Amino acid sequence: MIQYALDNIDLLGTRTLEHISLVSVAVGIATLTVVPIGIVITRNERVARAVLYAASIIITIPSIALFGIMIPILSLIGQGIGYVPAVIALLLYSQLPIIRNTYTDINNVDPALREAAAGIDMSPLQRLFRIELPNALYVIFAGIRTALAINVGTVPLAFLIGAGGLGELIFTGIDLHDPVMMLSGAIPTALLAIVVDALVATVAFIIVPRGVNPARA
Repeated sequence: MIQYALDNIDLLGTRTLEHISLVSVAVGIATLTVVPIGIVITRNERVARAVLYAASIIITIPSIALFGIMIPILSLIGQGIGYVPAVIALLLYSQLPIIRNTYTDINNVDPALREAAAGIDMSPLQRLFRIELPNALYVIFAGIRTALAINVGTVPLAFLIGAGGLGELIFTGIDLHDPVMMLSGAIPTALLAIVVDALVATVAFIIVPRGVNPARA
């Protein structure tokens, strides 16, 4: 397998970069859009239940089916296969862990902290950025790590709709009954999941304040 990887280093590198691109773009967009939604729904319990229920339903859809659903919908704008439908499907899969962790931990901020902030005349926006978000940040990062792990393992299926990634080696190897080719895609996928998780854990360790960061306790 090592010899195969060396002989096909360009192909392996290209597919790995495609894999990373799909995951990073999908989770990046999800983080930028879903964290604010998680914050907003803490203000309305009924809306929160509806949003979390919808996100829960999405994540139960089999990944191959969700990729398939994207084809007829996005074909209407000429994007039925390839990068765009793959990113959208992965973005949808990223929503539940991020939004649930954001909503849950902001809701669980110690009421005494909120009362103290109100007592010194902090505005709602000041309370959010100085009290609520710093206290919830570690758990929000945990949701991002979960979304990344889900997506790294799901991206190989994106090959089936023409989005590239390491799935090309995995599925082509299966079709050709070539275990070396298959493992050349599967092993880097597993290693990528470990590396990405470690990188985000390191970022969380640096960014999350010491007092609310269990890793720095």
